[in-house]
Amino acid sequence: MSAIDRLRRSAFARPWKLLTGVAALGAASVALAAQVAGPSSAEVTNLLKTRLPKTPLTQVNCEKVRGLCEVTAGSNLFYVDAGARYLIIGRVYDMETRQDLTAARLLEINPDMLVGGAAKANAAAAEGEGQGKEAAAPAQARVEKTALPARPTRLALDGLPKDGAIVWGNPAGQTVTVFTDFRCGYCRALTNVLRSMNVRVVERPISVLGSRDIADRVYCARNREEALHAAYAGEPLKSGPSCDTSGLDANEAFAHKHGLSGTPVIVRSDGAMLEGYRPKEFLQSWLKDARS
Repeated sequence: MSAIDRLRRSAFARPWKLLTGVAALGAASVALAAQVAGPSSAEVTNLLKTRLPKTPLTQVNCEKVRGLCEVTAGSNLFYVDAGARYLIIGRVYDMETRQDLTAARLLEINPDMLVGGAAKANAAAAEGEGQGKEAAAPAQARVEKTALPARPTRLALDGLPKDGAIVWGNPAGQTVTVFTDFRCGYCRALTNVLRSMNVRVVERPISVLGSRDIADRVYCARNREEALHAAYAGEPLKSGPSCDTSGLDANEAFAHKHGLSGTPVIVRSDGAMLEGYRPKEFLQSWLKDARS
C-alpha cells in the first residue's frame, strides 16, 4: 500500500473514531445525569426492604435533600445515599436558610413527644433541686399529665397590656398569640411555620430559659420584627438605646399566674390554648375552628 493510500484510509478512519468517541461520551453523560438525578424513592424503598427487612418503613423521600434520601420509620428518622448502601444517623443543617432540617422534620413526625419538654425540665428543676431524683420524678409526672390535655384549654388574654407584644406577619391575617422564649428551639421552629401561614402573630416573650436579656434587646430594637427573626437565627443583636420593658414584666407575671412554665404556648383568637410546637397542617386546621 502506497503512502497516499495510507493517508486516505487514515483520513476516513479518524472521523469514525471521533464519532465513536462522541457517542461513548454521550452515553457516559446520560449515565452521569441519571446518577445526579438519583433513583426514585420507590427504588430506594425496595433496596431498603432488602437490606433492612425488619425495619417497618413509613416513608422514603429522595427529593428533599440533594444526594440523600430521607427515611422515616415510625418515629425514627435517618438518611441513606442514593444507592441505599450508606446509612446516616444525624442532623442535616441548611446553612443558607439557617434551619435544622432534621429537627423540623422530627417535630412534624412526633409533635406530641416534644410538647411541654421545657415545662417538664423547669418543673423538675424548681421542685426537685437539691431533693434528689425521688422529688423530681413526681414533678415530671405531673407535668406529663397536663402537657397534652384531652382538649385545648382556654386562656383569657384580657389582663395583658398592649405593651410587651411584638406584632409581626400579615396585619390582615388571623391573629394568633404565642408565648415564646428566644432560646427555645421549638419556638424557633414554630416561628418558621407561622411565617409561612399568612397570619398576624402577637408574640409575647417570657424568660423560661434565661433569655430576658435577648428579649429586652429585641423589644427595644428599632425594627422589632427584624430583630425577632435575627434572634431566632442566632445572629448577634446590636445594642441600642434602652426602652420601657415593663410590658415584658407583665408577660412574665401573666405566665407565672397562669402556670405557663414551658414554651411555646399558642393562643387562638377565641382563647383556645395549646402548649408546645404543632406542624403547619395541624395549626391551619386548628385556627379554622376558632369561634367567632
